[in-house]
Amino acid sequence: MTSSLTDLDGLPVVGVGLGHPDTAAAEHWLASLDPQPLLACTHLVRRPHPQVAWTLIFAGEVPADLPRADVSAEGGRAVVFPGVELLTGELTVADILARSAIDRVEILGGAEADPSAVVRTNDFVRPLWRDGTLVLVTMPAAGGALVPFETRHPTPCCAAH
Repeated sequence: MTSSLTDLDGLPVVGVGLGHPDTAAAEHWLASLDPQPLLACTHLVRRPHPQVAWTLIFAGEVPADLPRADVSAEGGRAVVFPGVELLTGELTVADILARSAIDRVEILGGAEADPSAVVRTNDFVRPLWRDGTLVLVTMPAAGGALVPFETRHPTPCCAAH
């Protein structure tokens, strides 16, 4: 079993704004960050201009050169969290809960997923940080499996028009 978000209690949450125009650019920046945070969540913010901002939690000292932003941790989209590297391939909901800091797996609309349900992770898992917990939102897929609602390469709105 991996650590949970309760293991992060008491560590400072740092809001960071670098003006990233989209999540791909923001995640590219995060991959270059040293040291890596224990938890990193993206947030779509409107002020001072539309951008993707971050909330970050570090195990040790926070890098001093990070440009601070006033971002609430609530509602973030987790990119880095305990156990994320173990969420590859097909896993049961019970496996996801045991291997990572994800506290709940739900089906789009809010119903809790059955612990025996298979989730095809497609090696891309982005839970939401809600009420101090990580919630992975999934949707039904072919063959009775579930897949994460957010995909690595989403189809743009109105792509067929």
